[in-house]
Amino acid sequence: IRPLDIVVPDQIIDRTRARASSFFGDGIVAHVGFANPYCPELSGALSDAARLQQVTTHAGGTYVVMEGPQFSTRAESELYRSWGASVIGMTALPEAKLAREAEICYSTLALVTDYDCWRPSEEEVSVELVVANSTKNVAASQRVLKALVSAVSPTRGCACGSALQGAVITSPDLISDDIRTRLSPIIGKYLGVTKAE
Repeated sequence: IRPLDIVVPDQIIDRTRARASSFFGDGIVAHVGFANPYCPELSGALSDAARLQQVTTHAGGTYVVMEGPQFSTRAESELYRSWGASVIGMTALPEAKLAREAEICYSTLALVTDYDCWRPSEEEVSVELVVANSTKNVAASQRVLKALVSAVSPTRGCACGSALQGAVITSPDLISDDIRTRLSPIIGKYLGVTKAE
């Protein structure tokens, strides 16, 4: 994987610490499956759209999401490589977890800007390098997203739309009215709450 390549990852390693990553807690418990954090249908369509733009595209791979705002130490970068990670960045979480809980299809278009700091023969990551390569990646990503919009089916065949089915552990009669109201957009159909409520 080289700078200016595109990666559509299929796995995540969460190295974040200070981000709220769930709609649940505080009076309601739900455990949503997250073994495969990205929607396979959306990721497939995204990979296809990227290849059509003649950008070097890697379908699949592991994305390490770090807290930031600092870049990695060399030791961390080597550790992530030893884990088999493909790319590292500061985005995708909590978005992927929240999208799963909200039953939204989610994927990532990772635009590679640098080699982090593990490759001694290359310039270490810097803000200037990231910004310069990000600017180059913008045009490619815009083309990819335009191609994706026309290729995505309006109907889903994936399991994303039912991720919460059976996931709420709290007994319905113990869920407060406040929580029911606040979370009705995502759990209403499982609690018999209509949108008018």
